[in-house]
Amino acid sequence: MRRPLPTDAEAREILSRKRSRPAPRPAPRAGRALQALIKELDGKFGRGASALEPRWREIVGDRLARVTRPQKLTKGRGGAGGTLELRVAGPAALLVQHQAEDILQRVNLFLGAGSVDKLRIAQGPVKPPSEIAAAAPRRRPASQPLAAHDEATLKAAVADAPEALKGPLERLGRAVLGDPNKGRDRAGR
Repeated sequence: MRRPLPTDAEAREILSRKRSRPAPRPAPRAGRALQALIKELDGKFGRGASALEPRWREIVGDRLARVTRPQKLTKGRGGAGGTLELRVAGPAALLVQHQAEDILQRVNLFLGAGSVDKLRIAQGPVKPPSEIAAAAPRRRPASQPLAAHDEATLKAAVADAPEALKGPLERLGRAVLGDPNKGRDRAGR
């Protein structure tokens, strides 16, 4: 036999006697939850080649930074020094091999004494350092000054503009009127 459903009044009474569960707490943030594990792994394995990459130019100097990149840092067993694998542009491999002791001393100065004992060289293409690539922006050719007539026309055209816009509009007008390609088009050549 089926049990009859409670009426509305009975349902309210049942629900008023029962305590509801508190809302579950939200999960902790991933960074906070993994912080202890990351500290433990960092202590166990140390910093890798990714820690060397941003400071590589300071560690080995401009000349070697152009032709080398740290690829992998393997920790030795039993707390012994590890091995640093460098990607080296083909012709520079001999130079790097001759300077291996100096490079190891500099890397150990950065990572801590005894961190790296061996240097492994892997020949291959090396991307240019991001700092050097970013330091050489392309420059636009300097524009020629406007003729007196063009300058007067530009000033008259911008005279009615609000004060805040006059400077930028004048610079834009000088750039457009002073562009050598535009000048040829206007002259019909």
